[in-house]
Amino acid sequence: MVRVVVQRVKEARVEVAGRVSGAIGPGLLVLAGFEADDGDADLGWMAGKLVRLRLFADPAGVMNRSVLEAGGDILAVSQFTLYASVRKGNRPSWSRAARGDVSQPLFAGFIARLAAELGKPVPTGVFGADMAVSLVNDGPVTLAIDSRRPE
Repeated sequence: MVRVVVQRVKEARVEVAGRVSGAIGPGLLVLAGFEADDGDADLGWMAGKLVRLRLFADPAGVMNRSVLEAGGDILAVSQFTLYASVRKGNRPSWSRAARGDVSQPLFAGFIARLAAELGKPVPTGVFGADMAVSLVNDGPVTLAIDSRRPE
């Protein structure tokens, strides 16, 4: 199941070794984790959901517009640590997270789906790199979403 943490932001960026690899103004910062059995249906459902979530204010100030309707951007960062298990002991286990050779193509497919749904490129971090993510949360509005357990 694709798992994301999405934050509505005024701006966000990701740096690797002091260089900006992706940056946006108003929009959504999406941290995404993957399991080994994730498939096209999971990627498509999540991309569609994120682009259509009504998290942006309409003229009356009500969260009634999607990132697509608001003309915002999406910055996506792969984050296997979303699958941390802290059930036993104090050291998290990431055994549910897909290995890099599996999750890298899943992340690439997810980005392609997001870009197609959004109608423009989706900047990203660098897969597997040590990244510094900066953001100005707007609201704050933060959601956790699983593709197979939508709430």
